Amino acid sequence: AYNIHVNGVLHCRVRYSQLLGLHEQLRKEYGANVVPAFPPKKIFTLTPAEVEQRREQLEKYMQAVCAAPGWSAVEGPGSQSHFSPQETQQIPTEEVVLEVLLSNGQKVKVTILTSDQTEDVLEAVASKLDLPDDLVGYFSLFLVRETADGAFSFVRKLQEFELPYVSVTSLHSPEFRIILRKSYWDSSYDDDVMEHRVGLNLLYAQTVSDIEHGWIVVNKEQHRQLKSLQEKVSKKEFIRLAQTLKYYGYLKFDPCVTDFPEKGCHVVVSAGNNELNFQVRLPSEQIKEGSFKVTRMRCWRVTSSVPMSNGPAGSSPGKSEVKLELAFEYLMSKDRLQWVTITSPQAIMLSICLQSMVDELMVKKSGGSIRKMFRRRANGALRRSDSQQAVKSPPLLDSPDASREPMAKLSSKLGSVSLRGISHSSSANDVGANDFHGNYAFEGIGDEDL
Repeated sequence: AYNIHVNGVLHCRVRYSQLLGLHEQLRKEYGANVVPAFPPKKIFTLTPAEVEQRREQLEKYMQAVCAAPGWSAVEGPGSQSHFSPQETQQIPTEEVVLEVLLSNGQKVKVTILTSDQTEDVLEAVASKLDLPDDLVGYFSLFLVRETADGAFSFVRKLQEFELPYVSVTSLHSPEFRIILRKSYWDSSYDDDVMEHRVGLNLLYAQTVSDIEHGWIVVNKEQHRQLKSLQEKVSKKEFIRLAQTLKYYGYLKFDPCVTDFPEKGCHVVVSAGNNELNFQVRLPSEQIKEGSFKVTRMRCWRVTSSVPMSNGPAGSSPGKSEVKLELAFEYLMSKDRLQWVTITSPQAIMLSICLQSMVDELMVKKSGGSIRKMFRRRANGALRRSDSQQAVKSPPLLDSPDASREPMAKLSSKLGSVSLRGISHSSSANDVGANDFHGNYAFEGIGDEDL
């Protein structure tokens, strides 16, 4: 059997014959000339080298299928059960209670089925909170890991194909939780959310939490003003003031390593305001800060590398040995593109953030709006309690951390470093066009605009 991972998550375990059945369904639906070539059958038993060759061919086939534009999910006999994470994890379909956290630590318990997908669970949480249907699309469910200090490290945004109950229980650790947060980047959309009492409370709780965890930078005077507004329960005014603060609406990632401005630099990356913000600790121990705008990223990719096991045949390396990298090609100046690499276990989450920023920019550019009615599937009738759960106000803010280090600005051109080419990658020969996320929001901005 083959393990299929999607965005770094074990989605299902299938046999060659099941993948061949999927291929035949795709050929029937879209035509033989459109569907990628499938690894052929073999008459004789495969040698170990042939087994690995087939695995590589199947991986490239699945990547090509996933990258094909305009293809919808194939429905057919057994298609759901054959490619279900629920079957792979051997979890029966039954009614369960799932706990979802809000930013203020409040727990929302919803009754769902183990087979419910992300949108079903999100709808159940919204119903429990009395959040209007037309605001549900402004929020998403995130899988997080709770750290020792009570903060959260983001693992990934739960995708539509995922089964949240299966995703969190399959990790077999209480430190992994599901949390509800806003899922947009442009703070102008806050106005839509604040129109409704529940939306306002959710946004307010998230803002307070981000300030408490140091994600939003607050000086003493701003902290005094925020605390005064909090004591008056002036939630809208509190959020309005927070919108003017540094890193409002950003997601902060765990410390990791980058090759910019030089190899091996420790960095804290934050995503927001259509950029990746770097707070870099240079080998000289100096802290510098700079930002990479998403509109200047020509493309990006996520790669993983697993060292060869020195153990007995068939043994697999430890989970901690898998290394993930996010690399993006950045327009440093009018005629100079440069690769910048971040080595982080959260590389996939970073990539998802970049993609959602681009999607939001393109929607706005085309005159569209993020406001949308939440889709209800015809077969998705959920059984849940009629009672609604109020969102509690968070406690008053603690004093800001006076020991937080001040940041020095990088130069306007973010410095000059040697070019990191694709050819430097150990897997360069395996990299094809589908490994890259092309950026439709990329803009060739000249030196005079830097």
